[in-house]
Amino acid sequence: MTTETSSLPDLDPTLDLSFDDGALVVPDDVADLMFRSARTVSDFTDEPVTDAQLEAVHDLVKWGPTALNTTPMRLLVVRSPEARARLARHMAEGNRQRVLDAPLTLVVAADPAFHRHLPTLLPHAPGKAEELEPAVEAREAMARTNTLLQAGYLILGLRAAGLASGAMGGLDAAGVDAEFFAASGWRTLLVLNVGHARGEGTHRPRAPRLGWGTVSAAV
Repeated sequence: MTTETSSLPDLDPTLDLSFDDGALVVPDDVADLMFRSARTVSDFTDEPVTDAQLEAVHDLVKWGPTALNTTPMRLLVVRSPEARARLARHMAEGNRQRVLDAPLTLVVAADPAFHRHLPTLLPHAPGKAEELEPAVEAREAMARTNTLLQAGYLILGLRAAGLASGAMGGLDAAGVDAEFFAASGWRTLLVLNVGHARGEGTHRPRAPRLGWGTVSAAV
């Protein structure tokens, strides 16, 4: 595992990554893995998710852009039966058994104190951390927005590692915060069950999506 990235000049210039229509530059199997064939999963095998896999995923998704490079997403890795039971108590009734059954659960949280890391993350703006210190409401809003952005990167990163996930928002976030984050001050946003899909991972057919003509406007 490495955090090194390849520069574009190092790529093989003869490698054909285009579709027939030239609209995308990744091959079909990659697009399928990341988007077209990927599903939200609720039924997992017993195959474990390793710490090495999680770290490799983080080493990938940490490069996704956030405002001011704040990267406020924090992750609680829930593995043990005891911790799983503690978390399940704060889940909506329909989600409790899913947490208990999944091989691994991640609590995705936002760190409102992200600004304390800005001297490292934003070295070209040395006074930004001090500027944000008294701006509590602004920091909380930034933390939430950018953590949700990172959560999207995280789901894609898990897919890139051959893992599936099921995101859940039905929970008592304040209860999870009190249970696990009283000392850190992190704020729970959602929960992700993670593992290897059993079969299709869901009995539901693929739901349709809106087309470009519906979601776009031009000026």
